[in-house]
Amino acid sequence: MSATTALRNAVSVKDQVSDEEWALRLDLAGMYRLAAKHGMTDLTFTHFSARIPDADNQFLLNPYGLRFEQITASSLVRVDMDGNITLDNGHSVNAAGFTIHSAVHMARHDLQCAVHTHTPAGMAVSALPQGLMALTQKSMRYFGKTCYHDYEGVALDLDERDRLIEDFGAENHTMMLRNHGVLVCASSVRLAWTRLYTLEKTMQAQLLAMASGAKLRLPPEEACAKVAAQWDKGDDSYRQDGWDSQMRLLDRADPSWKH
Repeated sequence: MSATTALRNAVSVKDQVSDEEWALRLDLAGMYRLAAKHGMTDLTFTHFSARIPDADNQFLLNPYGLRFEQITASSLVRVDMDGNITLDNGHSVNAAGFTIHSAVHMARHDLQCAVHTHTPAGMAVSALPQGLMALTQKSMRYFGKTCYHDYEGVALDLDERDRLIEDFGAENHTMMLRNHGVLVCASSVRLAWTRLYTLEKTMQAQLLAMASGAKLRLPPEEACAKVAAQWDKGDDSYRQDGWDSQMRLLDRADPSWKH
C-alpha cells in the first residue's frame, strides 16, 4: 500500500473538530499540496501553520515525516503554544517548525497563517547582503513589510522565539531568515499562499536580473510605497488571486487532500 493510499484510508478527524477548524484544515492542506505542485518543497522539511480561530492558543502544523504531496486535512497536527499535541492523530511535529511558528502565533494574533520555505531562490536571496530588492512590480508588494533575522543555527532553541519576534515587529508580514529561507505570514491561508507564490517569482526574477551582469534599475521609493499600499488595501475586486482555480486543479489531480 502506498503512503498516499494509507493516508487516504486513515481515520478522518472531521467529526472531532469544529466546522471552523475543519474549514481551516482544508485550506492548509490545500496550500501544502499547492506548494508541492509548484516545487516549493524540501523533502519532509519546512512547514506551514495556521492558528485555529475557535481554539485558545492552538495552531495546526504539518505532520513531521510526510512530504507535502501526502498531507491531508486530517493528518495536520493540532498543538498548543507549549508544544503539546491537543488532538492525537498519530503524528508528531518538527521541533524547529514548532519554534518558528509558535513564535509568530504567540505574538501576532493578526496573522492566522505562517509559511516557511527553503527554496533555492529563497535561500539565495536570504544570503545576499542587500536581501530582497524592490526591482519589479511584484517585488513592491513587500516594500516596507519585509524584515530580517540573523542566522542562529537550526531553530531548536525556544529562546530564539523572542529574538525572532523582536525582529519581526508589529507591521511586517514577510521575513528573510538570513542564510536559511523565508517566512511569509498573512491573516488567512489564502492570502499567505498568494504572498508566498508572488514572493517566489519575485526572488527568481531578482536572481535572474543580478545574473545578467547589467546595472540594475531601482524604481523610486514613492512608486514602491504606492504599489505596496495597493496590494495591502484589502480590496481584490480588480484582480483574482487564483486560489479557487488552484483548488479545482488539486481536486482533478488527487482529491485525497480533503480527507
